[in-house]
Amino acid sequence: MKDWMRFSVAFWHTFRGTGGDPFGAATKMWPWEDGSNSLAMAKRRMRANFEFLEKLGVDRWCFHDRDIAPNGRTLEESNANLDEIVALAKELQGTKIRPLWGTAQLFLHPRYMHGGATSPQIGVYVYAAAQVKKAIEVTHYLGGENYVFWGGREGYQTLLNTDMERELDHMARFFEAAVAYKKKIGFNGTLLIEPKPQEPTKHQYDWDAATTANFLRKYGLIGEFKLNIECNHATLSGHSCHHELETARINGLLGNIDANTGDPQIGWDTDQFLMDISEATLVMLSVIKNGGLSPGGFNFDAKLRRESTDVEDLFIAHVAGMDTLARGLRNAAKLVEVGNADFDLLEKKAMEWGEPQVPSGKQVSVKLLPKICFIFSRFFDDFKDHVLIFLICAGTRGDDFSICNVDLHLQIRRPNLTFFAANPPRPFGIFSTRILRYYRVRLGFRIWNFAFEGEAI
Repeated sequence: MKDWMRFSVAFWHTFRGTGGDPFGAATKMWPWEDGSNSLAMAKRRMRANFEFLEKLGVDRWCFHDRDIAPNGRTLEESNANLDEIVALAKELQGTKIRPLWGTAQLFLHPRYMHGGATSPQIGVYVYAAAQVKKAIEVTHYLGGENYVFWGGREGYQTLLNTDMERELDHMARFFEAAVAYKKKIGFNGTLLIEPKPQEPTKHQYDWDAATTANFLRKYGLIGEFKLNIECNHATLSGHSCHHELETARINGLLGNIDANTGDPQIGWDTDQFLMDISEATLVMLSVIKNGGLSPGGFNFDAKLRRESTDVEDLFIAHVAGMDTLARGLRNAAKLVEVGNADFDLLEKKAMEWGEPQVPSGKQVSVKLLPKICFIFSRFFDDFKDHVLIFLICAGTRGDDFSICNVDLHLQIRRPNLTFFAANPPRPFGIFSTRILRYYRVRLGFRIWNFAFEGEAI
């Protein structure tokens, strides 16, 4: 199982995450922190990172250049700071631990407000190139297996002041230069692009797996890159994680997974730990079909919730994430082992089960529902001093009307209502909709209980 589960800890979420959000200050102050972003503090964080990896039993980690080392006043000073921290990381990781991937942070500093590879300012473009050059070098030095491009600012807010074709051309030239430099220094790791539809920009050029694959084909880069699929980014683009993984896989581009998830009721990148075993099963099904992810793996691009502030919570979250994916792998393996049923097996089951009993779909009953609603509407419309919202649930599973496939809402005039929802019971002889719980309409001091019976079917 360890060959399939190539887990990695994300340095930025685990050791730079503060719990702060647009509505509140930081909630986390880890024991090793002193509140500064000095080189000395960066070294303490790096030691904490490797202690955490050792205790967790994980031998890979991921990083942004500016997360592990502070910015300097000049590019030369920033590079010197990075070299000092990387030298310590090299010493601490020894021969067992290595980066799953490294990357350059081209989105936080104000110089990148219009993007890096797509910035209209030539000075920003060349600065971004220099920063990526250095990040590839240190990833290679640390024995990294991949290098990731995430274009957080590579996109636009409006097309009214954007030359999209020109920006896409510039981004392609940027990627071509990265490929050339990788080969020049002998870095054999995989270059990965991480799709995301929006946030922080309104539209990012690597919107989803299909868009990114099309970009790579258009510019002749399809053989030079693979994709790093993040599950939360998939949901932001209107897809399931399984859809994005399959799109990448069938195009020969699935290289790595940022193992996280989002909240379907929230429209932004929440970066939660993946705890849904059913989703993990589908994720691992794609991984099995892909023949694994190596030299890629599963990076826990996930952060603790704002309310989780103990160091112990870091361990609990990662262990739960690993266990969920491991359970998903076991489930997916069983699905693959079962395989497709052949005619011999199907014939055996047909003889074993005998003649199938096909229940009524109650299609006529469903078609009667609009008439029923009209009768209810007229019935309750006689009362002039209340509002009633009446819910009918009907379904088709044999003669069982307990599954809600159809929701019909009637709203009659004026306030003053206590409402209790209920499912109708099974019919007996005639189509009957009797309310399991009372829909109570207060008329003065009286409580009225309603029921309806329709025609025989």
